[in-house]
Amino acid sequence: MSSGIYRAAQDTPERGRLRVTVETETRLRPVADATVTISYTGEPGNTLEELRTDGNGVAPEIELAAPPLEYSLTPGSSQPYSEYTIRVAAEGYETITISGAEILSGETALQSVKMRPETPQEQFENIVIPGHTLYEEYPPKIAENEIKPVNQTGEIVLSRVVVPEFVVVHDGSPRDTTATDYYIRYKDYIKNVASSEIYATWPRAAIEANVLAIMSFTMNRVYTEWYRNKGFDFTITSSTAFDQKWIFGRNIFESISEVVDDLFESYLSRPNVKQPILTQYCDGQRVSCPNWMSQWGSSYLGEQGYSAIEIIRYYYGDNMYVNTAEQISGIPASWPGYDLTIGSSGQKVEQMQEQMNAISNDYPLIPKINVDGIYGPRTAEAVEVFQGVFGLPQTGVVDYRTWYKIQEIYVGVTRIAELYP
Repeated sequence: MSSGIYRAAQDTPERGRLRVTVETETRLRPVADATVTISYTGEPGNTLEELRTDGNGVAPEIELAAPPLEYSLTPGSSQPYSEYTIRVAAEGYETITISGAEILSGETALQSVKMRPETPQEQFENIVIPGHTLYEEYPPKIAENEIKPVNQTGEIVLSRVVVPEFVVVHDGSPRDTTATDYYIRYKDYIKNVASSEIYATWPRAAIEANVLAIMSFTMNRVYTEWYRNKGFDFTITSSTAFDQKWIFGRNIFESISEVVDDLFESYLSRPNVKQPILTQYCDGQRVSCPNWMSQWGSSYLGEQGYSAIEIIRYYYGDNMYVNTAEQISGIPASWPGYDLTIGSSGQKVEQMQEQMNAISNDYPLIPKINVDGIYGPRTAEAVEVFQGVFGLPQTGVVDYRTWYKIQEIYVGVTRIAELYP
């Protein structure tokens, strides 16, 4: 079992980073001037840092002690991450505590906190994050065929491969009727699973290979309507025996988030097979899984200079390739295919400016801009502030990642405004 407090106190010569963002649970609006208190898990009364969120609901990024980097690069008995408790309090909202947030050496942990309006009965929400799958013991995956039959009478299958806007995660094994179902944005789900299944300290190629496998597995569940065909009302479970580990409320890592943002339209294919491949994997140390990807093995291959597709083919065979979904759900406008920057003009710039102004209604530190279809310095300034709020490189240029983050946030604030005028 994890014992982060002792490791945090005795074996943390290195540093990682933590950035906390606070927003409302229902209206997706930032919570300004919230008090964020950081302590070691196990010593919640011993405050290490006390922070305040700004007008965009973002607390200052801080450095925290972490175990040596090599602990997360080689399997062993030493816990590779330290664990912290984050307590958030704000006037008019229920206090929330998250225990077990993970800090890895050299990495930036991103903790999103969603707050509920205060009720007459004072309430506190306590979220406890269990240990990482590569450190704690979890049930191994029950093997399945990687390609599902889809020609039986009555079988429900999508007509094309579509990136869903949301997946419904059943937080338990399939037949556990006490488990809660959560509606999670697809990218947020993938980032959560990847942060729960691998370490953010691994080579980028290894992270990419694992993210591709996680996305393809998920897209197979979506495409084949696997659980709905069995009479369930969810997309996927959080059980490692049946699916992939998803943990309610956990932090993600910036390096993993970047990879997901870059690859989220992708999945893994074989020739003449339309459905995404159910790419199963295991840790490769405690559990052996021939013909599946070894998570630790992928890290070693990444260190040896293998690319993501070379890692994929090493485990799944040479006829595996990366494919792109035909459609992305819940996106008002697709990526124009080029960066928008100073000097750009046209309909895509105008559309982006309109969306940025809608977002600034809820994020007031993002400046309003003229909707004129001309990408000038004021537009670049607003984009740079937006990027800072949502954890993107502050370039002032609308690249692929920034475009789709603008789409995602725009949909969130305008849809919620329609539901809660």
